Amino acid sequence: MAHTAEEKKKLLNRVRRIRGQVDSIERALDQEAECSDILHTISACRGAMDSLMAEVIEGHIRFHVLDPKVTPTDDQAQAADDLVYALRAYLK
Repeated sequence: MAHTAEEKKKLLNRVRRIRGQVDSIERALDQEAECSDILHTISACRGAMDSLMAEVIEGHIRFHVLDPKVTPTDDQAQAADDLVYALRAYLK
């Protein structure tokens, strides 16, 4: 899926941070932490997952919906940018 080695590294680092957040939720629940602290950690994890989703969707649009071998028309490039912007706003 990752279209370059740098993108792969970036995505894997995001996943590892998310794994750390999920582990933190588990520890908080196990230690019977305050509900507000647990909710805050869940919210942070959810935001991280949404950001990961947006990143993967953007890569899909740029490398599979648009043909990377062909320079997109101005309208196609603008449509892709608009879609990415809308998705990021939705997943925020």
